[in-house]
Amino acid sequence: MAREWQVRFDGGHQQRYLADRRAVLHYVLAVAPQAASSRFEVYAEAEPLRLTDGSPGGRQFALAEVIDLARPGEADRLRQELAALPDLPEPPAAPGGRT
Repeated sequence: MAREWQVRFDGGHQQRYLADRRAVLHYVLAVAPQAASSRFEVYAEAEPLRLTDGSPGGRQFALAEVIDLARPGEADRLRQELAALPDLPEPPAAPGGRT
């Protein structure tokens, strides 16, 4: 199963679903200057929910990391991690630069 990621920011008022860790890092670094908050909560897709009768109940996400760009060196850490990831095609930019 492909693992999807979710980023929540601006106090939970904004959220985006992204395909992989590389996309998460690109997105956070790109939207941080326009975001109302420097804090980004990153969730990774977890095992699907199961209802009590055993039937599928839908997707769920678990908190994987909190990125706070107000922490000294945090943006540099993200850039270093991004540079260390294997080369893949660049993810598409957000339409119209909107978040």
